[in-house]
Amino acid sequence: MQKLKPYLRWFILGGTLFFIAKTLRDHWQEVASIRVGAEAWGYLAIALTITLLAHVWTGWVWGWILAGLNHPVSGFWSSRVYLQTNVAKYLPGNVWHFYGRAWAAKAAGIPLEIASLSVLLEPLLMAAAALIVALVSSSAAYKGLQLLGLGVVLVAVHPRSLNPAIRLVGRLKKPKTKVDADSTENPAPAIPPIQHYPFLPLLGELIFLGLRGAGFCFTVMALTAIAWEQVPLLLGAFSVAWLLGLIIPGAPGGIGVFEATAIALLDNHFPPAMVVSAVAVYRLVSLLAELAGAGIAWLYSRRI
Repeated sequence: MQKLKPYLRWFILGGTLFFIAKTLRDHWQEVASIRVGAEAWGYLAIALTITLLAHVWTGWVWGWILAGLNHPVSGFWSSRVYLQTNVAKYLPGNVWHFYGRAWAAKAAGIPLEIASLSVLLEPLLMAAAALIVALVSSSAAYKGLQLLGLGVVLVAVHPRSLNPAIRLVGRLKKPKTKVDADSTENPAPAIPPIQHYPFLPLLGELIFLGLRGAGFCFTVMALTAIAWEQVPLLLGAFSVAWLLGLIIPGAPGGIGVFEATAIALLDNHFPPAMVVSAVAVYRLVSLLAELAGAGIAWLYSRRI
């Protein structure tokens, strides 16, 4: 499997890009005929602002995760680090943003084990939030599979699941020392156990997914009129597409996977040319928001 893993990543990326390219080729004339007016630019500006706000917010939520792991930090610090490292997810490997956050937390005095656990919990809570939004917003098939996945994630982030893992990591990291056989002293553990279920970070990630979904809806509104009853469909499709982009390997930043999934889910409900245009424009909006967030965080760090 290790030998096949690099080829699997290229196969997934190549397959999704081929699907998108074929769809674009089949509807190229319709895509080229779409015009963006003054009102549409206003919708895109709202989509950009909301998406940027979503990234700032989820950086704050990462601070809540660290606080739940008994290492509280400033929300301004966690948002700044999150924004500065977020663009690294587009590098090959799709792990460098996690690596950057873990080492930034370690440099701030947080044990590396706790920092690593926080960046593991973050995508798990995001995945749970995406599944909840998809289940509530959409009437799509595979709800049984979505419920199963949600149950697995919710159990995985429970303290009864996390604390044994923390104790195991603590024992593996603990240096071997000679202890007096007559001594009854029990040193305090380096990593305190987690006491509470991460309800607040989960709520925070739900708000994050809601903001990202709203940004996607405004992007669609820039290209076509939508009715209120179509909003749940868009939110559900966005959540599933975003989740698959998060968990499927070989797609840094979810590029290709998100677009292909969104096109497949929305193709029967909206004109194909509009869907292709919307996912392409939303990718641009998302990239601009992430770059703007990284720039703002860098300027903020220069002032402190």
